Amino acid sequence: MSGKLDARGAAPGSRPPPGGVLGAHDRMLGAVNRAMLFIGMVTLAAASVVLTYSVFSRYLFRAATDWQDEVAVFCIVGTVFLCGAWVQSQRGHIGIEAIASILPPSVNRIRMFVVDLMSLAFCAFFAWKSWTLFREAWVDKMTTSSTFSPPLTIPYGLMAAGMTLLVLQLALQSLLRLAEGLSAPEQ
Repeated sequence: MSGKLDARGAAPGSRPPPGGVLGAHDRMLGAVNRAMLFIGMVTLAAASVVLTYSVFSRYLFRAATDWQDEVAVFCIVGTVFLCGAWVQSQRGHIGIEAIASILPPSVNRIRMFVVDLMSLAFCAFFAWKSWTLFREAWVDKMTTSSTFSPPLTIPYGLMAAGMTLLVLQLALQSLLRLAEGLSAPEQ
């Protein structure tokens, strides 16, 4: 099973864009998600440059590399969390196709709605906890234990912002599905 995109041959966003207030929110969140995707591409490229520099400086020039690993990890954390909502908007997260292939389309739409609600609940808790970690790191001025010691507000803030975007995306998808009466075409 290679996934829904390959199996069905259609792009995930092939349904007509919604109108009204939900449509405006969908377009706005889509623009934010595309911006986060661009930022994610830049930070992933930056992480690869930093790690490549780390290898060369450590092994060829015998230079200390106390900052490269943390910078690369922070870039990757930012990429993963900030791009999560875009991936969800494309329905690109990992899913189990075995159940979907045996269910009638109407039951499968309900299953997708219930899964979105369960994902929304989990991600909302994760976002809340991420914001509490961010606040704690901010108030206590927490840093990593390395000699470079960057503030932990950086990864916690990226994690919290990304999870908040994912919560907004899941909530919007759930509301759109409700507005369509659970009759949206499968994605």
